[in-house]
Amino acid sequence: MDLGFTSYKGIASIVGDIINLRVSDVAAMSTPPRNRDLAIIEQNGEFFSLAQIIKLSDDLVSLQAFSGTKGLSNNASVRFLGETMQAIYSENIFGRIFNGSGVPIDNGPGLTQEPKVAINGPTVNPTARVLASRMIRTNVPMIDVFNCLVESQKIPIFSVAGEPFNKFLGRIGVQADADVVIFAGLGLIFDDYYGFKKMFEDAGVMSRTVMYVNLASDPVVERLMVPDLALAVAEKLAVEEGKRVLVLMTDMTAYADAMKEIGIAMEHIPSNRGYMGDLYSQLARRYEKACDFRGAGSVTILSVTTMPGNDVTHPVPDNTGYITEGQFYLHNGVIDPFGSLSRLKQHVIGKQTRDDHSQIMNTMIRYYSEGVEAEQKQAMAFDLSEFDHKLLKFSQLFKQQFMRLDISMELEAALDACWVLLAECFDKEEVVIKQALKDKYWAGTDGKVSA
Repeated sequence: MDLGFTSYKGIASIVGDIINLRVSDVAAMSTPPRNRDLAIIEQNGEFFSLAQIIKLSDDLVSLQAFSGTKGLSNNASVRFLGETMQAIYSENIFGRIFNGSGVPIDNGPGLTQEPKVAINGPTVNPTARVLASRMIRTNVPMIDVFNCLVESQKIPIFSVAGEPFNKFLGRIGVQADADVVIFAGLGLIFDDYYGFKKMFEDAGVMSRTVMYVNLASDPVVERLMVPDLALAVAEKLAVEEGKRVLVLMTDMTAYADAMKEIGIAMEHIPSNRGYMGDLYSQLARRYEKACDFRGAGSVTILSVTTMPGNDVTHPVPDNTGYITEGQFYLHNGVIDPFGSLSRLKQHVIGKQTRDDHSQIMNTMIRYYSEGVEAEQKQAMAFDLSEFDHKLLKFSQLFKQQFMRLDISMELEAALDACWVLLAECFDKEEVVIKQALKDKYWAGTDGKVSA
């Protein structure tokens, strides 16, 4: 029996974007439908929507309709294709924009004849993975100096609605020294989608960028496909072409909400706050695609996870924190140095960077922390010492010169700026850093680092 040309009728129910189809002769099929296989829904002899099998139970086949089910009748027919979703993979995908079905939406040339890669293929052999040892420079001081982004790292930006996290993520995509940037937009409003597109075009980086976009007005089902499309292509580029790939995803909370919506339609038993019980494993399955491959390239994942109500114990950020290797906290328009952490930075600091990196990083954060305490003492009308006043000046200048999101500096220039700020606020003898480093890098009266 040829699944590709046999149409089946018998839609038992339509719940949201879920279609439940009864197929009486499943056992008799030479190639029975499999979970995650694709199907075509036709109505009145015309194409209606692409769909994916998400559940098999005896003679009942449940499918997600990519274009939604509005206007679909129970008399519609279904044709099983016998293959899973595939992403277009060739040199012609660079500079292109695809939707959640992997179809180009930028009015460019058609790519139907291009090679494809299955998005649900086997995971790379764990023995091919190597320990992270290379840095991805972003020219963002709060990342490069204080919490390095390391190749093969998976790390989220925790934020709340209203913060400029999308603008910040786009800027990292423009400035990062990766070979390829793959962008995955999940439930974006049109303004955000256009902002990313314009940012990449204006910076002249579209030639190394691939975009997969699901808008808020697009079907929820396609939202679940976007990360898999992006990561399948990223893995292929890293393994077969040796590319250093940076995958940017926003917003993973919208992705989890889409899983919740589909789960409820499937009448799955919800867990914490209505999310499905497999939330952790579903997130981990995507994040664990981050990898540094022996003798090849790497996949690095930087995502945005919004925290409803600024609640870090919300199921999505809470589960994400157990999977990823640190996080960046975006609060009040700045990267919070206290809540942010990169657990892999020790693999590159002092090895791929200058010998003063570790000492200057720790010293700057320590003095900024003490400066915040001095601000609190001042607010409560406590008497401040002369050193407290120096700390106040330091913390204010630190915010202005390093914490603003629009600041762009190469790592070496940022390290030099740290030494200049220390020399501006403190005497050389007051700064607790190895004497050899102070002798080598301390800024002179001309405001320049001596080294």
